[in-house]
Amino acid sequence: MRVAVRASLGAVRTSLWAAVPLLVVLLLLVIVRLPWNGDLGMHAATVERLRHHLLDPGNPLVDADTPSPYYSPWTVLLGCVAKVTGLSVFVVLRIGAVVGLGLLVTGIWRYARTLSGHRFAPPLAVLCVLFLWGTQLFNWSGFLGLNSLALTVAYPSVFALGLAFHFWALLTRALKASPVAGWEVCLGLGLLWAVILLSHQFTGVVASLGALATVIGARAGRRVWLRLGAAAAVGVLLLVVWPYYDFFALFRVGGLEDIHRALYRDLLARYGLALVGVVALGVRARRDPRDPLVVFFLLGAAVFALGGLTGHYSWGRVLPAALIPAQVAAAVEVAGASRGAVRAAGAVVLAGALAVGVWTQIGTLGYVVGRGALPEAVAAKYREPWAGYHWITPWVRYGDVVLAKTFPSRQIPAYGAYTVAPGYPDFFLSDEARREAAVRRYFAAGSSRDERLGVLREYGVRWVVQRPGDGGLAAGGGPGLRRVAAGPGGQVLYAVVR
Repeated sequence: MRVAVRASLGAVRTSLWAAVPLLVVLLLLVIVRLPWNGDLGMHAATVERLRHHLLDPGNPLVDADTPSPYYSPWTVLLGCVAKVTGLSVFVVLRIGAVVGLGLLVTGIWRYARTLSGHRFAPPLAVLCVLFLWGTQLFNWSGFLGLNSLALTVAYPSVFALGLAFHFWALLTRALKASPVAGWEVCLGLGLLWAVILLSHQFTGVVASLGALATVIGARAGRRVWLRLGAAAAVGVLLLVVWPYYDFFALFRVGGLEDIHRALYRDLLARYGLALVGVVALGVRARRDPRDPLVVFFLLGAAVFALGGLTGHYSWGRVLPAALIPAQVAAAVEVAGASRGAVRAAGAVVLAGALAVGVWTQIGTLGYVVGRGALPEAVAAKYREPWAGYHWITPWVRYGDVVLAKTFPSRQIPAYGAYTVAPGYPDFFLSDEARREAAVRRYFAAGSSRDERLGVLREYGVRWVVQRPGDGGLAAGGGPGLRRVAAGPGGQVLYAVVR
């Protein structure tokens, strides 16, 4: 019996060490295909603008000279890579995705090592962060379920989260160091904190809560507080002097609540598997109420709950600050538990939760092999990515203005063109509402030909992308449109004829 148990444990350990490399290979293959979904067009457009005008890129989506919070240290670096190498923006995004993935996996690994000396804690932490979510698939930038990560791996949020894990690990080691870490280490942490905030603001909030929890858990003395205060001051200074946008203007931004209301729906179905980690946090809290993971979870849960209670649904983006400590706690507690029935029970429960999480997200395989190669049960869990707009590039050039409805406008700027109205909310664009009204007026059934031609003239439109049922001008017959090409889903590219 004991031999069989030992053999089973050996097999589990071998599988555990093999699982993380296999997941990394899977995600690298996903990066090769780079499935299009969500905000990928925004990030591609940002890098494209920086490639052409590094110091003054203007608005990433429309032809206007405005700042943008998407011009972060990370995207500026990618813009430099694109400018120097001449590589296409999608190749550069793939390079960025590989770097972001590397930072994320090594960051989780290092953070787990600061919390547990057990050798199985780091790989188990990676698995828990990717699979302890829920039984209902949920994809969102900054949320690290495997399927969500596959679709957002090229986003700045993954880069920022990878840096955040390294930030927490470095901060933990700095606070544990004897003597206390030097000024140069603390000031470097301040700069790293600011880079995270500038690169992805919501992740910056998560990183800040994790840092605060780490400091509270370390019971830092006065000497440490002085150095941390100086580090914070250095970070704030970088936020103030960052030239591409006014970071502190983001605190005055509104209109995000409807977009983020979805974060508060179906909580148990989307995040229920993380309750295993909440139990682990309870165990840690009994040992030490100021345990950093416990404090981190309480801070994140409090902000998330407050957002729901007050209608500030954008605060829901802080939810990873509650999920991450729960996920990591599950890994650390099971890996480090003393031998016996308690450890065995914890391992069985965690293994079951991870198995459910793997099955929930198994459709991610489709981003590598395609839907047709998947068994029927797996294919049912696969979500088809968006089709791109490569088909317009033989005609549409960099800087051309394209008129299209909202959904195409989320992708077209990735290829260098501008749209009349942005496909995403843009709070630095003062005439955003006017532009959106112009697009609606162009496609509205009751608009006259002169009104539609007026929209084309006002915004210097050279191309129109629309479906036959969208409305707008008909092709042919004097000034108007000339059909140029057809695309997926019945879309048509028209050239504007003056």
